Amino acid sequence: MRDYDEVTAFLGEWGPFQRLIFFLLSASIIPNGFNGMSVVFLAATPEHRCRVPDTANLSSAWRNHSIPLRLQDGREVPHSCRRYRLAAIANFSALGLEPGRDVDLEQLEQESCLDGWEFSQDIYLSTIVTEWSLVCEDDWKTPLTSSLFFLGVLFGSFVSGQLSDRFGRKNILFATMAVQTGFSFLQIFSINWEMFTVLFVIVGMGQISNYVVAFILGTEILGKSVRIIFSTLGVCTFFAVGYMLLPLFAYFIRDWRMLLLALTVPGVLCIPLWWFIPESPRWLISQRRFIEAENIIQKAAKMNNKAAPVVIFDPMEELKLPSQQKVLILSLFRTRNIATITIMSLMLWMLTSVGYFALSLNAPNLHGDAYLNCFLSALIEVPAYITAWLLLQTLPRRYIIAGVLFLGGGVLLLIQLVPEDYNFLSIGLAMLGKFGITSAFSMLYVFTAELYPTLVRNMAVGVTSMASRVGSIIAPYFVYLGAYNRVLPYILMGSLTVLIGIITLFLPESFGVTLPETLEQMQKVKGFRLRKNTRDSTEKEENPKVLITSF
Repeated sequence: MRDYDEVTAFLGEWGPFQRLIFFLLSASIIPNGFNGMSVVFLAATPEHRCRVPDTANLSSAWRNHSIPLRLQDGREVPHSCRRYRLAAIANFSALGLEPGRDVDLEQLEQESCLDGWEFSQDIYLSTIVTEWSLVCEDDWKTPLTSSLFFLGVLFGSFVSGQLSDRFGRKNILFATMAVQTGFSFLQIFSINWEMFTVLFVIVGMGQISNYVVAFILGTEILGKSVRIIFSTLGVCTFFAVGYMLLPLFAYFIRDWRMLLLALTVPGVLCIPLWWFIPESPRWLISQRRFIEAENIIQKAAKMNNKAAPVVIFDPMEELKLPSQQKVLILSLFRTRNIATITIMSLMLWMLTSVGYFALSLNAPNLHGDAYLNCFLSALIEVPAYITAWLLLQTLPRRYIIAGVLFLGGGVLLLIQLVPEDYNFLSIGLAMLGKFGITSAFSMLYVFTAELYPTLVRNMAVGVTSMASRVGSIIAPYFVYLGAYNRVLPYILMGSLTVLIGIITLFLPESFGVTLPETLEQMQKVKGFRLRKNTRDSTEKEENPKVLITSF
């Protein structure tokens, strides 16, 4: 497979065939965008208060004062989970006593919402929270719903690569599309929270598997120059497009079951792509299915108006390819230097993921219109991806990643200083923070791949990206903290983002450096280890391409 790019060079880099594959695979990512974030509307929690039954014998004055007040963000609001003991206030009402004048409300006994809750329908007609009363004592189920979805994502990211290696890229791509769409449809018929959540885990597995396999298929079919744009701009931008469609769907469809039904339609529309997206020729050759691989390349040549050789892949030449050395995950911790880089990379991925997903999930909770805020949160990702791609072309990796992390974390810390009345400023700072963290997130794949040698590169990217899944599982609980203090999630996210930005500065630089081929070569990449300059000066003079300075 080493010479695949040379053998297929006659096709060109950007002909009609490559453009078709680029846009079709990118379009297949769109459902991932709204399925990945749909929980922000499906599990939204409207304003609510204890239900006071119509059968309760209360005067209008006592009915209006049946809910105690509590202090939230500096103002008094009706309590969401408590009411005055109904039997007591019914007695006072029968005696003709007036609340506040004849009876001190602060001295009244309170009770939980024994008759359920009344939910506001100003924003949402229904969500799974209103359907199954996931509030007060059961409010822990709401963040758990998101976390279990991301647990499915974690498991799916683990098995998707192995499944596509075994059964083929195209087969698994469409199988995972079917899983994502089919189980989303089954969620509509959920009879309780447990059933909904189990199905949501499976949807998460299908969602990330579809994303990963489309990514692999595109990088294997497209040429080197297009491959970079596809993996940075194509996949990410179309994911953002899907994310932007979510609040548009949710704005017009405010019942959670109907919203889920609408979100399954684009998945069904992807079925015709089966006849346009081919199997990966690289995978076919690895399975020794040379005739099928040649047929795909011949069709591509015809579409690009290129003359193809009579024999494109020589089976005998394929037999001469050297076998790859197998490595264990412990290789990422083989030496002190490699272990340090691995641990810092795991922290970088996990904490950046926490910031990205917490900001995304919290967007509807910002002041103002929930749908507009969610749309802006998705829209800001497009310039973030473009900025990241442009920065990667010309500037050192660790400085640009640290820079955008400092930007994102710094503005999130400023939110606590914004007065309550300046809501637009808080939203602007939150979006700027999302811009910085999203830019950093999109650069991590490139940076991690450049840090590690060929032998363990795929494993390193896989392990560190798995750490990001752990971050996404934790992220919903950062949003959950906002119920207790509005600015607490931003303080935590901002502090952790600035911290990981500082840690990034201690990673080795990879820009303009020859990629390491062995673990021994990786050990020479020190970065910020100035105390070793004298000892390593001879090595650096002999190999100036791996000279790393602290500036």
